[in-house]
Amino acid sequence: MSTSQQTFVIVGGGLAGAKAAEALRERGFGGRVVLIGAELTRPYERPPLSKGYLTGKAKLASVFVHDETFYAERSVELLTSTTVTGLGLADQTVHLSDGSTLRFDKALLATGAQPRQLTVPGAELAGVHYLRTVADADALIAAAGSATSVAVIGAGWIGSEIAASLRTRGLAVTLIEPSAVPLERVLGREVGEVYRDLHARHGVDLRLGEGVAALHGGRRVEEVLTTAGTRVGADLVVAGVGATPRTRLAAEAGLSVDDGVVTDEYLRTSHPNVYAAGDVARAWHPVFGARVRVEHWANALNQGPAAAANMLDAREPYTRVPYFFSDQYDLGMEYSGYCPDWDQVVFRGDPGAGGFIAFWLRDGVVAAAMNANVWDVSEHLRQLVRDRLRVPVEHLADPGVPVETLLAAPSGAMTEE
Repeated sequence: MSTSQQTFVIVGGGLAGAKAAEALRERGFGGRVVLIGAELTRPYERPPLSKGYLTGKAKLASVFVHDETFYAERSVELLTSTTVTGLGLADQTVHLSDGSTLRFDKALLATGAQPRQLTVPGAELAGVHYLRTVADADALIAAAGSATSVAVIGAGWIGSEIAASLRTRGLAVTLIEPSAVPLERVLGREVGEVYRDLHARHGVDLRLGEGVAALHGGRRVEEVLTTAGTRVGADLVVAGVGATPRTRLAAEAGLSVDDGVVTDEYLRTSHPNVYAAGDVARAWHPVFGARVRVEHWANALNQGPAAAANMLDAREPYTRVPYFFSDQYDLGMEYSGYCPDWDQVVFRGDPGAGGFIAFWLRDGVVAAAMNANVWDVSEHLRQLVRDRLRVPVEHLADPGVPVETLLAAPSGAMTEE
């Protein structure tokens, strides 16, 4: 069958799905492309929701992946407000919420992730918010307009960014986190202290080392009770306690699922004609020799087109080093790498002075690096991680050694065995 007679279905109307549809057309696929999204709007990017859009500095129009005419001009059938209720592998069909069935030759699952819900008493009270969608952001902005005090639960990336954005809007913000510092799980104690001090300087009330025991109020939330017995007054609560991949559809269909939809290095699932990309994909990464699932913008941006290429039989392994960025107050950062555990953190520059680079080492190898208010080095840092070099610590720490020269494996350095 020629490709012009084939139907490719993309399940998930976010960034990964939209970029996959774009890539299929750019690579010359002439068949039918159907992009299915559960939300009312066309595909958009999520990072602005906790940053510029939440602070009021960015308009809604700036978050969309493509303009309104893009999909029609490229003959991409965009189905909004539509849910895929079932995936049939034997007959290669998707079942839609309107009762119809659509057959596919190849399919891409880009179903993303969903916020973890609070399970403490009072979690159902009005005034408790989560942030994942444009509708969530609009509801949060409206609530912030009349709130007097905000409690943000969770100081991971989403919680920290929400706290910074709401504080920038002038609200009184309390940030509650069971770890000793913000972002400790992903960045460790040393770099987490930078974010602790950053929020403190901007007037956030930090309740670190405290979890949430309950939310109190009548019909609306009025107070957060922490595990330390602290009572935090709040008429607006935002929970940023992580996300879980949307794997129900894949699991019910019988695809391999393990903290995400399991794929090979070509983003192909356990069924040869079904692929996965973005937040939901747990893909084999040849550079790290492990299955990796990344919930960040750049992963969706790049994995969507990579999956599209392999749906067209390109057989191009996905080897990009994970990358993400965050802007909080006056501190912008870029992080490159995959480092769930490490032996040592090396700083280049003074973290307290506003600009620095941090390197995370495992067995002497640079597994991740982060540039904070230091620009035009992120590509060099990604290559350093990708090449798996052992670089002398004194060279990593020395601002006098240009970052690009670290890639040349200076004297005393050696590649990973």
